[in-house]
Amino acid sequence: MFKHTFAAAGLTALLAVPAFAGSPEPAAVDPVVPAPAPVYSPTWQGGYIGGELGYANVDTNVAGVDDTGLIGGLIAGYDWQIGSTVFGVGVDVDATDITLGGFDVDSVARLKFRVGQEIGSGLVYATGGAARANTSGFGNDSGWFVGGGYETFIAENVTLGGELLYHEFDNFNGSGVDADATTLQMRVAYRF
Repeated sequence: MFKHTFAAAGLTALLAVPAFAGSPEPAAVDPVVPAPAPVYSPTWQGGYIGGELGYANVDTNVAGVDDTGLIGGLIAGYDWQIGSTVFGVGVDVDATDITLGGFDVDSVARLKFRVGQEIGSGLVYATGGAARANTSGFGNDSGWFVGGGYETFIAENVTLGGELLYHEFDNFNGSGVDADATTLQMRVAYRF
């Protein structure tokens, strides 16, 4: 009788073990879901600094006094955004490797105004303003420019774009020389 009681107790304990140990099947593992990429909403509102590099073609009303070359420098400005319309003011200061009639065009500075339309993460814009050309030995003079460009976000605070400008300098430094210049430049800016 003791034997049967001991066997019954052992059998009861053996049957009770799975209830304490859990299911014989392993628990399902929740799948690992990667964190979503950070989402940002690009905004044109704010300041920017950066650089530009490109090509310039200068023509004058004097036979044989024309040149082409590299142009590039620093840019800075501030944009305001109202809906999808962007207004801005900025300055560019570029050095050049252009020589006209034996005189080097050392630099061109611009005070710029622009207005544009946001399209997705890009901005199509028109620009214009005042330009100042400085030369070695031929003096300095002011003129004007107009043009347009496209700029797009390539990172949260970084834009890349291109800009085509037409410049005019009439009667340069009282010399009777009229000069016009076309520039095409790539621009990169850090926006803050």
